[in-house]
Amino acid sequence: MIVRDQERSEPEPPGPGESLDPAVPRRDALIRRDQLDAMRGSVLAAIPVNMLLGLASLLVAYHSGHATAGAVWFAASTSVNLLRITLCRIPCLGLALTADMTPSLAAHAGRSIDRRLRAFTAAAFLSGVVWACQPLLCEGYTSAQALFYLAITCGVTAGAVTHGTAYARIPLSFIVMPLLSVAVCLVLTGDFDRNCLAACVILYFLALTHTAFRSEAVFRDASRLKNEAHALARSRAEAHASASALVDEMRWRATHDDLTGLLNRAGLLQATEHRLHTGTLSLLMLDLDGFKFVNDVYGHKAGDRVLVEVARRLSGALPENSLAARLGGDEFAVLYDPATSGVPHSVMAATLITTVAQPFEGFDAGRLGVSIGVHDGPEPGLTEMLSCADEALYAAKATGRNRFRVFDHGLRERLQMRRDLERDLSQALVENAPKVWFQPIYAADGRILVGLEALVRWEHPRLGWIAPPDLIAAAGMAGLTESLFRYILERVTAMLEILHRRGLQGVRVAMNVSPREMAQVPVDEIVIERLTLLGLPPTMLEIEITEETALDIGVVQSKLQALSRAGIRVALDDFGIGYSSLSSLRQLKADRIKIDRSFVTGLGSSDDKRGLVLAVLGLGRLLGLDVVAEGVESAEDLHILQAMGCPFLQGYHLGRPMPVEALEATLLTTRIAAA
Repeated sequence: MIVRDQERSEPEPPGPGESLDPAVPRRDALIRRDQLDAMRGSVLAAIPVNMLLGLASLLVAYHSGHATAGAVWFAASTSVNLLRITLCRIPCLGLALTADMTPSLAAHAGRSIDRRLRAFTAAAFLSGVVWACQPLLCEGYTSAQALFYLAITCGVTAGAVTHGTAYARIPLSFIVMPLLSVAVCLVLTGDFDRNCLAACVILYFLALTHTAFRSEAVFRDASRLKNEAHALARSRAEAHASASALVDEMRWRATHDDLTGLLNRAGLLQATEHRLHTGTLSLLMLDLDGFKFVNDVYGHKAGDRVLVEVARRLSGALPENSLAARLGGDEFAVLYDPATSGVPHSVMAATLITTVAQPFEGFDAGRLGVSIGVHDGPEPGLTEMLSCADEALYAAKATGRNRFRVFDHGLRERLQMRRDLERDLSQALVENAPKVWFQPIYAADGRILVGLEALVRWEHPRLGWIAPPDLIAAAGMAGLTESLFRYILERVTAMLEILHRRGLQGVRVAMNVSPREMAQVPVDEIVIERLTLLGLPPTMLEIEITEETALDIGVVQSKLQALSRAGIRVALDDFGIGYSSLSSLRQLKADRIKIDRSFVTGLGSSDDKRGLVLAVLGLGRLLGLDVVAEGVESAEDLHILQAMGCPFLQGYHLGRPMPVEALEATLLTTRIAAA
C-alpha cells in the first residue's frame, strides 16, 4: 500500500510539446499579457469605425424603407460595442504580470488574462452575430442596396482582421458569422453569378483566417523576443546590481570588523591617510582589562557580546568626525582631533575609561575595565602612531587597571631601545653575544649547593646590560622566540654536561621559560630531544615558569605534563604575586614553588612578610612541594628563613649569578648535595 501511494504521488511526465522548465508557463503568460494589452488598444481603435459603418447602414436602411429594422439592428450593434468598450475599460490583474512575480501571483495573473481574452472573444462573436443580421436590411442581398451591404460587410471584416493581429480568435470570432450569412444568402438566390460570389466569400474568409493566424504568430514572436530582451536586460541589471553589492560588501569587509562593525586596522589606515596633515590628531589605543576571564569562564559568545557592547559605548562617547576601530582581539583604537572637538586627550581617555567600566549585564561590577595608551603629537604615519600608543598602553597596563598613559620622551627612548634590540638580536645570537650565567641555590644551612638557576645576560654595545624581560620581548617581536630558547638551552645543557662529568648529579639546573616561549614554542619536544641527544639524565633539569604562564592552563598543561613524564621537574617561579591556585598547582604537576623576592627581602622588618612566608612553607609541606626562598639579601633574612624551616635558599647574600668560568672554580670549593 505504501508503495502504491508513493507511485500515485509521483508527477506525470510531460506530454508532447510540454516543458519541465518552470520559466516556460511564465513566458507564455507574458506573451498572452501582451496580446491582451494589444487587443484592448485595437478594439478601442476599431469600435468607432464599426459604429460609423453601422450608422451608414442605418441611414441606407432608413432610405430604402427599412427604418424600423435598421433602428433595431443599430441599437443591437451599439449595445454590443458598448459592452466591448466596457470590457476594455475594466481593470485586469493580468496586465500587471511581470517576470519577477512569485509563481502563485503569476499563475493567478495568467488565469485572469485567459478569462479576459475569452470574454473579448465572446463579445466579438456577439458583435459578429449582429452584423450577420444585415441581410434582413436588404432582403437577403437581393435588393438594390445589396452591393452597399456587401461592401460594408467586407470592409468591416477586413478591418477586424487588420486590427486584430495580436490574437486571431477575436477577429475570427467576429467575421465568421457575417461572412457565413453572406455566403448562405448568395447561395439561396440560386443563380450562377451569386453562387460564384458565395464561393469567393468563402475563399475570402479562408484568406482572412490564414492572415489572422500568421499575424498572431508574428506578434507572439515579437512579444517573445521583447520579453526575452527585457529579461536579459533585467538579468544584466540584477547581475550588475548583485556584483556592485558584492563589491561594496567586500570593500566593507576589507575595512571593517565583522563582529562590531567598527573599522579594522586596514580601514583605520585608509580612513586616516587624508587626516594626518589636517591637524594634530590624538590616537588612543585601548585594551580591555579582565576580558580573558570573561572568555574563559563565560565562553566566547559572552566575550563577543562584550566586544559588541564596548564598540557601541565607544561610538556613543566619541565626538563627531572621530574614528573608532577594533584592531583585533580585545584591542580598540580611537582617532580624533582634540582641537576641533574641544576635548583634550586626557579628558577623552578618562571618559572612555568611565564609559567602558560601567557594569555589563551578566557580569560582576568592576570585572571589566580598560587600559589606554595615548599618543598626541605629529608623526609621519599612522603605523608609527600605533607603535607609540601601543608602548604607552603597555606602560599603562603595568600600573594597574583602568589607567591611561601618555606617550612621552621616556617611552620613546624605551621604544627605540626595543627596536634596536629587535634589529640587533639576530646578529647577537650568531656572534654568541648573550651570556648565560648561573646563580647558586643552597640547602637550608646555606652551605650545601643543591641547584643552579640559569639567567640570560646581554651587554648591548650601545645600550649596556639588557634585562631578561626586555630581551625576551625583543625576541618575540623579532620572531626569534624559538631561536633564543634553543640558544639558552644549549648553554644550560652544556652546564649539565659539566656537572654530569664531575659526578655532580645532585645539582639540578633550573631554566626559566617565559609565557611567550611556552605558548609559541614546542618546549617539551625541544628539551626532551636535546637531553636524549646528549645522554643527560632528565632529573638534572628543572623548568621554571611564572604564575602568568599558569593562567592559560589549556595551552601549557600538555607540554608540562610531557616534561614531567620524562622526569624533568617543574617549578613555579615568583609565587605569591600572581594568580596561582591549588587547582593550577595540581594540574601543572609542579614539584617546586619559589617564594618571590618581594616577600623575602627585608623579612626581619615586616610581620606581614613573615606571615606570608610561613603560609607558603606550610602549603609546600601540605602538598609535598619543595619551597625555595628567592631574594635572600642579608644575614638577618637568612637566619629568619632558617628558623622558619625553609628548605632551600637563593640570593645575593649566598651567591651572585656568575659566568661558567667562575662557577667551575666555585664548584671546587663548595659542598655539593648528594645525588
